[in-house]
Amino acid sequence: MIVNSVLQNTSVKFSHFVDMFTYPLRLSHYLELINPLWTKHSLQAKVVKVWDETKDSRTITLKPGRGWRNHRAGQHIRVGVAIDGMRHTRTYSISSAPNSKDGLITITVKAIPEGRASHYLVRKLKKGEYLPIGDPQGDFVIPDAIPVHPLFITAGSGITPIMSMLRNYSQEFRVLPDIQHIHYAPHAYDVIFGKELENLNKNQKNYNLNRIYTREFKGNDSGLQEANPNNIADKRSQNLHFHADQLEALCPDWREREVWACGPATLLDAVEEHWEKAGLSRKLHTERFRAKLIDTPTDEISSGQIKFSKSNVDTNSDGVTNILRVAEDAGLNPKHGCRMGICHGCDCKLVSGSVRDLRTGVVTNEPGETIQICVSASIGNIEVEI
Repeated sequence: MIVNSVLQNTSVKFSHFVDMFTYPLRLSHYLELINPLWTKHSLQAKVVKVWDETKDSRTITLKPGRGWRNHRAGQHIRVGVAIDGMRHTRTYSISSAPNSKDGLITITVKAIPEGRASHYLVRKLKKGEYLPIGDPQGDFVIPDAIPVHPLFITAGSGITPIMSMLRNYSQEFRVLPDIQHIHYAPHAYDVIFGKELENLNKNQKNYNLNRIYTREFKGNDSGLQEANPNNIADKRSQNLHFHADQLEALCPDWREREVWACGPATLLDAVEEHWEKAGLSRKLHTERFRAKLIDTPTDEISSGQIKFSKSNVDTNSDGVTNILRVAEDAGLNPKHGCRMGICHGCDCKLVSGSVRDLRTGVVTNEPGETIQICVSASIGNIEVEI
């Protein structure tokens, strides 16, 4: 241990010495030209494998570079993607278990409509490319010290952080604890990790998977039951999405369980409402891929012009679209991170005018105030320091 500490200190001192001769760059910048994974000034990851999970989702295996710290199951990372000379940053859950022997991690991405970064990652990303990544973040995790009997409620790509948890359980225990899992997808072929989930369901007696397919096959009245033999949703009402009776039938002891839910906003809204009515919100943990926005009354929406003062660019705004997206559509590339109003990576100064927080409706109109452009929309004409 002492020898390692001495070597580490010697390496740091040598790096600082070389930095004096490479100023304003650092040794790390030159190492990046040889191998991006050796850099210290930015965390990079190499794409070592891509695997198509479904027709519109892909698992990407990454080898993180120097400075990576291990994640906890359920956490996410920021991923940078260069498209047409502009870097776009998005947040994706890590789908692999922590503490892999080979040091690799995976993210699983679903291409969403009009999603620049997701479409690139799912359709165009190639093995051997390098991506800038951030440190693992997020508190959508299962506590280490407290035994729990979880209920997982997922839909679509919301399965990704839960898959990390399931893989972590499988890695640490021969027999999984008592787990109930309800997963929603349009059809059987849309289930991400479908085969792996089915194997767990068959081989782990304490893991109970209920798949709900929300769209019947056209021209086949029995298609739903054939595709989903353990679906017990009320087909007659055609309510195949989350509802109270369905939950009661699938998981009668839901009131006693800790719940982790991840998926589209409509699912999470319904789940949160149900647990709030039951007075059990403290037992519910949710992970959203997009910020929860409120409906702004039409008479309060005011279109106008946004002036980006540092870039000397003017563009029009509809008063609804967030300022970050307006700036990107105008050809700018502002700094940003989560795009959900969490990380504050997009903070900038309001020079003049008024903006509305799309999550709360709160209006900011003081010159010099810091605003989060990923969750703020303009009110009439404004100027921001971008």
